[in-house]
Amino acid sequence: MSQTIRPFRSVLYIPASNARALEKAQSLQADAIIFDLEDAVAPAEKTAARDVLKAALAERDYGKRYRIVRINGFDTEWGSGDLDMLKTARFDAVLLPKLETPEAVDKVTDALGAEASVWAMMETPAGILNAAQLAQLPALEGFVMGTNDLAKELRSNGREAMRTSLQHCLLAARAAGIVCVDGVYNAFKDAEGLEAECIEGRNYGFDGKTLIHPAQLEIANRIFAPSSDDADLARRQIEAYEEAIARGEAVAVVDGRIVENLHVETARHLLAQVEAIEEMEAAA
Repeated sequence: MSQTIRPFRSVLYIPASNARALEKAQSLQADAIIFDLEDAVAPAEKTAARDVLKAALAERDYGKRYRIVRINGFDTEWGSGDLDMLKTARFDAVLLPKLETPEAVDKVTDALGAEASVWAMMETPAGILNAAQLAQLPALEGFVMGTNDLAKELRSNGREAMRTSLQHCLLAARAAGIVCVDGVYNAFKDAEGLEAECIEGRNYGFDGKTLIHPAQLEIANRIFAPSSDDADLARRQIEAYEEAIARGEAVAVVDGRIVENLHVETARHLLAQVEAIEEMEAAA
């Protein structure tokens, strides 16, 4: 599913059972919120959490923050009930855990309609290997890297061991034109480590990072946003290229580098990102 440009620099998990956190999320500088009915909610609280979340989505104003609801898997006793609740809830997308095949996506669209937006947790070897097929599903809007579960499945906690999986999902996402966000950084008090991993994720090509604590928002928002220097260069590239075309030339030169049409497309996309971020922050 091709996306309108909007920022997904910071995608914050919020436990669906935590009424106080659901209220506080209205004022947090998050581009998107994952309202989590799965891992963040204890089994004894899962049924009640549906009612807490549904009320929050109906009564709270989350502004331009994208509202994603992670439901429990359909192989659990709660998944179908979560999906039933969403039939009358206010949200933007459903996040499916451990997605490996199209059948779970079909179940969502059968229940919520063909226009439903679905995101996928990419956190198992089978899911990673099927990423290209999953990304092309009409309802699929985004991938979320589930690096904690993936580490368990790979039997390695090292980020290096996940590189192939991360890049494979990014390739599939870019081929399909969908969003792809990096996994969480568990040491939420380690700002230096988070910043380093955000920079790595940005350099890989991720749209943003999933986060587990509000203290992580500032770093992710800053790292995954185009810098002022990037925006300035983009404007100069577009201007120089348009002037070159007006002269009947096919390329321009900016700062000693060739600027072709592909560079201008990238520059326009970057400036659209800047505008979308400015709109998001103005509305927060």
